[in-house]
Amino acid sequence: MSLPPNFNILNSDKNVESFSAGQKIFESGQVGEEMYFVKSGEVTIVLDGKELITLGAGEIFGEMALIDTKIRYANAIAKTDCEVVAINEKYFNFLVQEHPYFALNVMRVLAERLRKKTES
Repeated sequence: MSLPPNFNILNSDKNVESFSAGQKIFESGQVGEEMYFVKSGEVTIVLDGKELITLGAGEIFGEMALIDTKIRYANAIAKTDCEVVAINEKYFNFLVQEHPYFALNVMRVLAERLRKKTES
């Protein structure tokens, strides 16, 4: 599930990190302090060598890092060359204050992923 296309603030964000295909963005066991927005390319979430999901432009990942302080449970790997916007807690709070529907959309992503997990 993508965030609504009207989130131009993330699409126009200049604080972009680039990753080459195959490069790890984060790995399981690390403490997560930010979530990510895929600006371009694709990112695959991998757990124990199994691909869980591939995400493309407009989608988010690593969002649990801003909800709890647990370690990451999976790896995020650039499937293709990609650009992502890192969203730390301070930036997340800004987005929620300036764009209240941002938080609702993040919760919708979490709910959809949880629903898929429990249905399988």
